[in-house]
Amino acid sequence: MTSLTSRIDAELQRLRSAGLYISPRVLEAPQRPITRVLGREVVNLASNNYLGFADHPFLKERARQFLETWGAGVGAVRTIAGTLSIHEDFETQLAEFKGTGSALVLHSGFTTNQGVLGSLLQEGDLVVSDELNHASIIDGLRLAKATKKVFKHKDMQDLERVLLENPTDGLKLIVTDGVFSMDGDIAPLDKIVEIARRYGAVTYVDDAHGSGVLGEAGRGTVHHFGFEHADDVIQIGTLSKAWGVVGGYAAGTRDLRDLLINKARPFLFSTGHPPAVVGALSAAVELIQREPHIMETLWDNTRYFKAELSRLGFDTFGSETPITPVIFGETGAAFEASRLLLERGVFAVGIGFPTVPRGSARIRNIVTAAHTRDMLDRALAAYEAVGRELGVVAG
Repeated sequence: MTSLTSRIDAELQRLRSAGLYISPRVLEAPQRPITRVLGREVVNLASNNYLGFADHPFLKERARQFLETWGAGVGAVRTIAGTLSIHEDFETQLAEFKGTGSALVLHSGFTTNQGVLGSLLQEGDLVVSDELNHASIIDGLRLAKATKKVFKHKDMQDLERVLLENPTDGLKLIVTDGVFSMDGDIAPLDKIVEIARRYGAVTYVDDAHGSGVLGEAGRGTVHHFGFEHADDVIQIGTLSKAWGVVGGYAAGTRDLRDLLINKARPFLFSTGHPPAVVGALSAAVELIQREPHIMETLWDNTRYFKAELSRLGFDTFGSETPITPVIFGETGAAFEASRLLLERGVFAVGIGFPTVPRGSARIRNIVTAAHTRDMLDRALAAYEAVGRELGVVAG
């Protein structure tokens, strides 16, 4: 008989043997462009804090106000007694920002995918998913009873092939990330929506890395392509990356919101967000509209960093967004590069198989609006030294 101890020990050993065992780095200072890791001040290129909001004074002050006025927590699930007026006020603010009829906030982008996909899809439906979609989409689809098919990454011919080969009288849903988290490329949403409409399908966009980054004032990938008012495009995303706090959202028609309130299990069985979280999120959406230069700085920094990496001879895999992979090939090389960068004062994490395909191990860098040119130059100097030491760029 297998004991609990032997099961845990065996699984941990399997992870260590496969090189998949994780020991998270611990930040010893707030989430800022310069933070502290292992007692060392480092340039932080590892976070999703695109707009520098995670430690922004405006968000912290609003969180403090909401904490003092509304308390530390809400004490119930949203559908019983855990919906405060501030929750619905923020959801109205978010819907207006996104240009949709409504919005509903859940605890995370991960649970939002589970809740929305589980609520929408039934037996007899067809869902077609990009092969590089996020793990939360994959897990959300595992819980759904619909027929599940995958199309090659951003391959519109393959998308059409899958739709043609799988006719159904049920709901047809095409699911894609807006911005792909490992490569930093943007989904061809204009082409996807056109194909979806031709086949009577609905387009579902996970905009975790596009919200706050693309579109006017960071309204996202859907806005970037001009589909924000389309009833056949569903937007979901996180409030924990560019917005600097925590949570997920689904934005679409009023009926979609009502359906999720009644059927989305992560919403039905989770306590509502604490008031301080709601206050900080409200401040984030307000701030990006009031100070558009923040996004301009994000993109200025992104263009500069990419151009300099390319000049040094690094392969950034055609990234189109602040997500900037630097390819090192094999997993061991990427992990060693990450270690050497940390020794030189740069915190950037190596990523290898199975998160990315074999031979494309990389360090994923995320440039933010809070980085200064001096910080980026320090990181670039470290990259140049490490690249030469590992033979990735010419010496």
